[in-house]
Amino acid sequence: MKTIGLIGGMSWESTQTYYKLINQKVRDKLGGLHSARLVLYSVDFAEIESLQHQGDWEATAKILGAAGSALEAAGADFLVLCTNTMHKVAEQIEQAVNIPLLHIAEATVNALQRDDVSCVGLLGTKFTMEQAFYRERLQAHGIRVVVPEDFQRELVHTVIYSELCRGVVRPESKNAYLDVVASLAQRGAQGVILGCTEIGLLIQRLDTDVRLYDTTEIHAEQAVERALRRHLAQSS
Repeated sequence: MKTIGLIGGMSWESTQTYYKLINQKVRDKLGGLHSARLVLYSVDFAEIESLQHQGDWEATAKILGAAGSALEAAGADFLVLCTNTMHKVAEQIEQAVNIPLLHIAEATVNALQRDDVSCVGLLGTKFTMEQAFYRERLQAHGIRVVVPEDFQRELVHTVIYSELCRGVVRPESKNAYLDVVASLAQRGAQGVILGCTEIGLLIQRLDTDVRLYDTTEIHAEQAVERALRRHLAQSS
């Protein structure tokens, strides 16, 4: 079994979901008392969030690159960056280490392609919804991306930072998010990416008839597949 290196804390609310899902999936695949081999570096999100809104992405890249290097030194075989937004600096993190990074957008592309999705809605922070770094990964695979309207993007972003990252889940926000999901489907989206690792705390598949792609779950599943690939091949 390979050792997974988790760069977490953005926020810790979703990082604990990664830890739980990865260990559950290892147990399900191997049985018994098996759990994941992993190391976790959890950053102080207040520092990252401040730099995000200042637009100082270079400083965030240095912090996360150092986290990646620490995980490599601790024995990680590959990295999982437990956040969508900070994949904006994925290339800088990759340059700071000698081990691979499992990119969350590429993992999501794999799930979309399995379902023959050619047009998808994207929810996330305003950085993820409005900037090119995430959408371009999807578009490079021929997937059209639909984002919410301006006022909807503001609502989605505010709920993430003011509520979900603080562990607050409000029914009013859930209903508002489901309205946004429905509007994306009306505009042609065959499914909607929950492109912030906290959104799965608010809405789930059973809440809507629109197909939802929870990036936290997708990322965790593919991390486990990579970690166990050789192990399962040898046992088959």
